[in-house]
Amino acid sequence: MQVKSLSRFLRNLTLLTLLLTAFSASAVTKQSDPEFVEIIATQQMIGKLQKGGYVLYMRHGNTDNSRPDRTPKVDLNDCNTQRILNQKGILVTTEVGNNVRQANIPVGEVFASPMCRAKNSAQYAFGRFTLDKNLMYTGNMTSAEKKPVIANTRRLVSTPVTPENTNRILVAHAPNMMDLMGYFPVEATLVIFKPKGNNQFEYIGSIRPQDWNRLLKVD
Repeated sequence: MQVKSLSRFLRNLTLLTLLLTAFSASAVTKQSDPEFVEIIATQQMIGKLQKGGYVLYMRHGNTDNSRPDRTPKVDLNDCNTQRILNQKGILVTTEVGNNVRQANIPVGEVFASPMCRAKNSAQYAFGRFTLDKNLMYTGNMTSAEKKPVIANTRRLVSTPVTPENTNRILVAHAPNMMDLMGYFPVEATLVIFKPKGNNQFEYIGSIRPQDWNRLLKVD
């Protein structure tokens, strides 16, 4: 009996050691994942945008947090069931559009999430948009539901822009960027991407609302 007990104890000890080793390796891998580092745009970046060929992902403007999205599902045709832009959100998205025009940044395609706060942000900023249901807010989605949205977002930021002398605009949500690349931009931020094709892209920088005065300043 003592031999059997000792053998069972050794087997259990070996199993425990293997489990602890696997857990430690997983923890090291997780800790080694680099955190996203926001790059603040420069005037040189504005010069590149003026030539076209970039994708600008804009998070919608500030919203009225006292009116959350209706759960479990909003009515996309009824803004009363959704969290919508507040007055600051209207003003800031309008200013972003004015700043883009003042900076002589050419705008081509404009795609927007079907949520009212994104559609309205696109309208205030750029005066037009094409709805894309696969830019939908991912914050309330399951992992399976997120997959087509993330895949579509990746496609839109990685596909080369046509015409080449314009920039593609996407107006959507912060959780979508978080799912794509671990980045949660503040409201009305423009996230700049250089599309590389084949689902590959390069993050170039970000223009937050407070950055425009510096970027538009002529030395």
